[in-house]
Amino acid sequence: MLSDMSELAAAVDDPATTHEDSDVAEAVYALMTELVRQMPRDMSLTSVATLATLNRTGPRRITDLALSEGVAQPSMTALVSTLERSGHVRRGSDPNDRRASLVTLTDRGREYVLHRRATGADSVASVLDDLSRSERDALAAAVPAMRRLRDLKAQQRET
Repeated sequence: MLSDMSELAAAVDDPATTHEDSDVAEAVYALMTELVRQMPRDMSLTSVATLATLNRTGPRRITDLALSEGVAQPSMTALVSTLERSGHVRRGSDPNDRRASLVTLTDRGREYVLHRRATGADSVASVLDDLSRSERDALAAAVPAMRRLRDLKAQQRET
């Protein structure tokens, strides 16, 4: 998935990118944007993304989280402090380096991620019946590719 409009523009301008690829990229990006707009704004997108990263990858150092989420280390430290106060994460010693700490998702944080994901899925499901059978079949057939695309973007973000 394209992370911002500059990547979308680059994909569209790249002669190696087919017209069909740019149509797919634009459609996926537009859908993501619409879904993000409809989500509750009870927490910043960076906070939500950090919780989702911890849910997916397990405990991480603050410096790793900052790099993964594209924010400065002091900003991530402040964000983790806020998430810790709200009970979504906890900090503990890194067994490999006692000078560093690991940020771990709590049960409350995991429940938040799962609830938010379910809310998003429900939002999409609420309009699936408005699609034709062939449109729903096409989406079902694309599920493995969409999951792979998500995984590739997550890997790209973490490198």
